Order: sequence, then C-alpha cells, then structure tokens
Amino acid sequence: MYSMTGYGKGEYREEGLELVVEVRSVNNRYFDLAVKCPRIFLSLEEHIRKAAKEKISRGHLDVFVSYTDRRAKEKEVFTDLEAARAYVEAANSLRREFPALHDDLSLSFLLRLPEVVKTEEAAGADEALVHALDEALNAALEALLQMRLAEGERLKSDLVSRVKTISDLREKIAARAPFVASEYAKKIAERVAEYVGGKVDETRILTEAAIFADKCNIDEELTRLSSHIKEFYSIAESSEPVGRKLDFLIQEFNRECNTICSKSNDKEVTAAALEMKNEIEKVREQVQNLE
Repeated sequence: MYSMTGYGKGEYREEGLELVVEVRSVNNRYFDLAVKCPRIFLSLEEHIRKAAKEKISRGHLDVFVSYTDRRAKEKEVFTDLEAARAYVEAANSLRREFPALHDDLSLSFLLRLPEVVKTEEAAGADEALVHALDEALNAALEALLQMRLAEGERLKSDLVSRVKTISDLREKIAARAPFVASEYAKKIAERVAEYVGGKVDETRILTEAAIFADKCNIDEELTRLSSHIKEFYSIAESSEPVGRKLDFLIQEFNRECNTICSKSNDKEVTAAALEMKNEIEKVREQVQNLE
C-alpha cells in the first residue's frame, strides 16, 4: 500500500558531470507531472514523464533537475529580454522616485544581473548527460517510492485498526437487532394495557410488532457490511494501487451505515451506527492519501 505523498532525491557525479534530480509528490485524483529543469533538458520532458509514469500511477509530481557540467564543450549564450526589460523598468522607477541617486545603468550592468544572460551547450543534451539524467531520475523515483511505501504502511495500519472498530460495531448492532422488535411489542402491550385496564388483544399486538420488525429490519445491510469489511481486508493486502478501489468501497460502507441509521428505532443501535459512521469518515479521509 502506497501513500501519494513523498520525496526522493537522486544524484549523479562522474567525469565532470554533477546532476541532481529531486521529486516531490502530493495527492491528486490522477497522475499529474510538472518538470522544472534547465533549457537543455526541455526536449527530454516527455522522457522524464514516461520514466515517472512507469513507477507512479497516481498523484501530482514535481520534478526538479539541476546540473553542473565541467566538461569542455561549446557553449551558447542566451539573453532573457523580458528579464532585462523588467530590470530596466525597475531601475527607471527607482530613479524617478529618488532623483538624487547616481545613475549607473549600463549594458555591462545588465549583463551582470542574474537571469539576464545564460549559457548552455549549443548542441543540447548529449548521450552522457542523458545517461546522467536517467541515473539520477531513477534513484530519485526509487527513493520516492520507498518513502511512499513507508507512509502507506503507516496508513494501512491505521486503516486496518479503524475497520476493526467498524467490524466490532457491526457485531454489536447485529447482536442487538433481534431484540428491537420484541421489546417494541412489549412496550405496545404495556401501553395498551394501561388504556384498556389490562385486557390486551395479543393478535393485534403481534401484527403491529411484525409490521414494525419488517420496517426496521437491517439484516441485509449487516450482511452487505460484513461482505464489504472482508473485501477491504482483501484489497488492503494487494500489491497494486488500491486508493480508487478503497475510495469506492468506503462509499458503500457509508451507504449501509446511513441505511441502518434511518431504519433504526432503537437507542443502542442508533448510537453504535453513529459511532460507526464517525469511524467510516475517518477511514474515508485517510483513503484519499493512498495511491
């Protein structure tokens, strides 16, 4: 069982190449990936996406790539005109606000500003750089998976404990349910006896009790709930992503519990069902974190 939240880091350092990949994941209903990398890797975004998709099926992933290449290679200079324009506008704004300040805005000044001039390899990412990216990316994804697995196992332990509580409450309701109709019949008989001076039509009492028992019968709901609990334990042991399956199954838990609450005409059954509903909601919240 895997959580959808985690972090992983991978590094490659060899023959003048230093490349670091960091991967962070958070909850998402689907697989979603955002890559933040130097321009030289832009053409490899789909390559990165495919590698991540092979290991992660659900969640939002942010992939950060940084590198240092100390090998002797032909470089190409890029200028970010938008960044330069923003710096110039900011300088002019400050000059208008503070006219007494000395104006040293020049071309050499702009060239020294961060993000205005960037140098990257003219030929793009070569085979060695792609290899370095693959090595660091795989290491980062494996580290991410290990963290997601560890968190997933903690969630699993909590979920199993809560479903055990739900199962115990289900047994408590099942033990109480058969007595609800008979106690209702007894109460009717006592009330009628008060009004008619002790003479009671037992046939009429039994008929009313039978109608009441049919209306408040929750045998089907208890049977389905028992089946859902068994299915939960089965899914929880699967090595496949289980988040969507458990999300749907918990909706069925909630449906049966709501029906029990609506049919119940007994204080003990209602109290146990409401407690069960509270546990089901906690399980539902936790399931949202699973892949």
